[in-house]
Amino acid sequence: MAKSLKDRLIQALVDNKLIAQKDLERARNIQTKDGGSLGKILIKEGMIAEKDLMSVMSRELNIPAINLSKYKVEKDSVKLIHEAMARQYKVIAICRFSNTLIVAMADPLNIFAIDDLKMLTKFSIEPVMSTETDILSAIDKFYDTGNKSLSDAIKNTEEANLEVLDMAKEEFDIGEAALEGGTPPIVKMVNLIILEALKKRASDIHIESEEDYMRVRYRIDGNLQEVLRVPKKNQNAVLARLKIMSGMNITESRVPQDGRFRIRMQKKEVDFRVSMLPTAFGGKVVMRALDKSNLSIGLDTLGFSSDTLARFKEAIAKPFGMILVTGPTGSGKSTTLYSVINQMNTPEKNIITIEDPVEYQVEGITQIQANAEIGLTFANGLRSLLRQSPDVIMIGEIRDSETADIAIKASLTGQLVLSTLHTNDAPTAISRLMDMGIEPFLIASSVVMVAAQRLCRVICKACSGKGCKKCNSTGYFGRIAILEALAIDDKIREMIIESASVDDIRSYAVSKGMKTLHDDGMEKQKNGVTSMEEVVRVTAEE
Repeated sequence: MAKSLKDRLIQALVDNKLIAQKDLERARNIQTKDGGSLGKILIKEGMIAEKDLMSVMSRELNIPAINLSKYKVEKDSVKLIHEAMARQYKVIAICRFSNTLIVAMADPLNIFAIDDLKMLTKFSIEPVMSTETDILSAIDKFYDTGNKSLSDAIKNTEEANLEVLDMAKEEFDIGEAALEGGTPPIVKMVNLIILEALKKRASDIHIESEEDYMRVRYRIDGNLQEVLRVPKKNQNAVLARLKIMSGMNITESRVPQDGRFRIRMQKKEVDFRVSMLPTAFGGKVVMRALDKSNLSIGLDTLGFSSDTLARFKEAIAKPFGMILVTGPTGSGKSTTLYSVINQMNTPEKNIITIEDPVEYQVEGITQIQANAEIGLTFANGLRSLLRQSPDVIMIGEIRDSETADIAIKASLTGQLVLSTLHTNDAPTAISRLMDMGIEPFLIASSVVMVAAQRLCRVICKACSGKGCKKCNSTGYFGRIAILEALAIDDKIREMIIESASVDDIRSYAVSKGMKTLHDDGMEKQKNGVTSMEEVVRVTAEE
């Protein structure tokens, strides 16, 4: 039997001694658990260099590879592809000949991208290969990113000898601090970076030490956008300032650290969860903005379709049982669960959560921070909180068989248990619990609903998706959830006990009215909420 292209690429990597078999197996395990592209996993885990993978793909696919950083790109050709599409598909047009447009692509096998580019540009598309890193750098260079204001605002903060002040207060008003004339330059720089991120609705701020500079990126509507390059000479002062704000050890730079801080902007409080990692060139900081005002009270405002919403409401009305929300990291699982417990948060109910870390601090709910270093694992914490007579338990994530076993048994003894799993769709969560060693009859008796979730970007209403100042020329403004809600009825319980396949369970559920992720996304596309490209992007694994 002829080998598939994927198998040929993998074999070529092994034959060229670019990857060890044990690393390949580890990458496959990560892919099975979390999903995603095998190539991206290999690069992210440091198992192979991006340029080496490109070189092998180029040979196997017989597609030429170029070094974009040394290639003279035709600016007129670049503009033939809208920036939003260039960033979405990680492509950039480099030149054209007659009716053919030469496009550098990180993934030349993406036929959806090629078809869309043909339709948009009215040119035949001839792909060449380049690394994703080089393509994104070229996009930042040749498109007007609209972030000059931030650079201009802090261009006067680049003194070599800068003072870092201790921040005695846990909370400070960032709007005032960013504009005070007497504020030390590095303090002002960090404040402005945070202030601008909040103005642009960024969910995360990435500050990364590179060889010659520090790169600042915002994650807006799920996509990272570079907004600033800080001079290398300011690196240590910026990192120190962030450590002080987050309550970290300022003298420690060899091990990862986690921290938090809270800011106030225009009378609105926003918590930031901070993670700092040591890297080859200094350090990488990721700050996650946790704005409680974004949390919904209940499910009605999350944008769920009517039948999916009805299934969800029926499930949370049960006095006990387990509700699982599945999906990859960043798919909005925690936000959905917080919306559920916010709706249930009444004086009559004892609600306890165990999380790692605690995402949002909610008044009226007992929240436990898991900490494996001191033995407070999800499993141990769950055992302890069961002695607190809870009515509702939220577990941040079911990661192992011990936690799964305790959670299942808790849901059978009078508690409503909410948690998350990393699976691609709803029916696969059933097989994942079985893989963790949970008996089928326990799963059938305890689980009342599994919902798989993704986040789609919403078409900007101001410009109908064409790109404008409000949406930063992306064509999108905000995100909305698409859901696949699998309600466990008597027939599905029988199928679980009989160890029916995931495909059989899915087919039956669809016959009973369950919308798949793709179907729910397509409905929102037909209603003009999102685009076909977004639906394809977030449901591609289906």
